[in-house]
Amino acid sequence: MAGSATQRQIARTVLAEHGIARLAELRNAGVTAATMSRMERDREVIRLARGLYQLPDAELDANHSLAEAAKRVPKAVICLVSALAFHGLTDQLPRHVWLAIGRKDWAPKPDGTPTRIVRFTENLLNEGIEIHAVEGVPVKIFGVAKTIADCFRYRNKIGLSVAIEGLQEALRKRRATPGEIANQAERGGVGTVIRPYLEALTANG
Repeated sequence: MAGSATQRQIARTVLAEHGIARLAELRNAGVTAATMSRMERDREVIRLARGLYQLPDAELDANHSLAEAAKRVPKAVICLVSALAFHGLTDQLPRHVWLAIGRKDWAPKPDGTPTRIVRFTENLLNEGIEIHAVEGVPVKIFGVAKTIADCFRYRNKIGLSVAIEGLQEALRKRRATPGEIANQAERGGVGTVIRPYLEALTANG
């Protein structure tokens, strides 16, 4: 029983440090899956999704779902409406976490926080990324200019009105310059799509 108690202490320490931990991380620290099952049964931990744990008294950030998604799909980048919401550029409350992954990357099975997957080319997936700490978890999120350009690229998925709202808010709050947005739009192949909106919004001050 001493070994089990020690494993529980290790698990609590790992979860306190990382906020959310995957079973693989806990195993690397010397905690078995059986110990985690017993801790879940005894309500010492909460199972967020398959192989994903958190302490029951952990302080939940408003962006908790992003931290959970980042742990479940480490290669993914938060994008589109979820990135707009994180940056405070939309009134929409996404029902899913929008995740960008590579063309050949593994897509997560439905479990825990609902996700929507968008596949990006490697070039577009690997640029414009910012790292933000949410509940102690490093979360990859596209920056403002990149997010706006992506919203116009995927306007058929999220709605053109959402993309325009994001553009308006980004300019109004001066979160990105027209040049930065235009540059990202060109790189994403939607320069001609976004240009009329940029011109209209900047002409109006």
